[in-house]
Amino acid sequence: MAIELALHFNTHILSTDSRQCYRELDIGVAKPDATQLSAVPHHFINSHSIHDEVNAATFETYGLAIAQEVFLQHDTFIVTGGTGLYTRAFCEGLDPIPAIPTAIREGMLKRYEQEGNKWLTESIQQEDPDYFENGEMQNPRRMLRALEVKRSTGKSIRQFQQGGHAKRDFNILHIGLEMEREQLYAQINRRVDAMLAKGLEEEARQLYKYRHLPALQTVGYQELFHRMDGLLSREQAIEQIKTHTRHYAKRQMTWFKRQFPIRWFSHPFNTEEIIRECVSFTHYAAK
Repeated sequence: MAIELALHFNTHILSTDSRQCYRELDIGVAKPDATQLSAVPHHFINSHSIHDEVNAATFETYGLAIAQEVFLQHDTFIVTGGTGLYTRAFCEGLDPIPAIPTAIREGMLKRYEQEGNKWLTESIQQEDPDYFENGEMQNPRRMLRALEVKRSTGKSIRQFQQGGHAKRDFNILHIGLEMEREQLYAQINRRVDAMLAKGLEEEARQLYKYRHLPALQTVGYQELFHRMDGLLSREQAIEQIKTHTRHYAKRQMTWFKRQFPIRWFSHPFNTEEIIRECVSFTHYAAK
């Protein structure tokens, strides 16, 4: 849909996916293929390495710089994804988080490597109940980030994520796509099967030595790493990928419905209707 809109408006796409930006990750993050990438100029795809530190603040700076360039040549810019916090950073801004002392970060990573998710979950429950109740408690990378912020600043990361509602010099229309849950879950299952057929297991094997990096704390890779560690059978790993992806999709939908005034379309392949909505908005905004 993003590509269809970008072609219609003759413009670029900015991805807000926090994993598709990494050059080393491909199959496991369902990155657009070469044909899709060549159809329309894309940004924040293959733009960083898994060894880089990338977060919502990084994305805000990156995305706004790209938007400024695009708007010199085009009236419309398509932003699509993905990672809700990145979308929010681009649209509304985030409150800056003070730098985290290296000793705190390294100490937590070491503890996590030794004791795993049980220690991390219990620590957040005790130290940051707000994040425990409302944050992404299935994402170890974000959980570690929340805990290090709490230990460093004494404040929940949720306080920094509320955003300052920064003024942007462009108008924003939020378009949401949704489908029946059974259809969505079936599509997720088919996508996981397609990833495996493309070579997801081999990709995970090549990335195994980097499994400690934040970029690899990702559904699809983590389950296969556990398979390589002998903790899961192949069948169990595949089923967990599907289950965790379905859970993520449900949380993602809940999050977006709470955050933004979105124009939802229950027939996500009705391109003409969505284009009409966008054209109507641009005409209204121009006035």
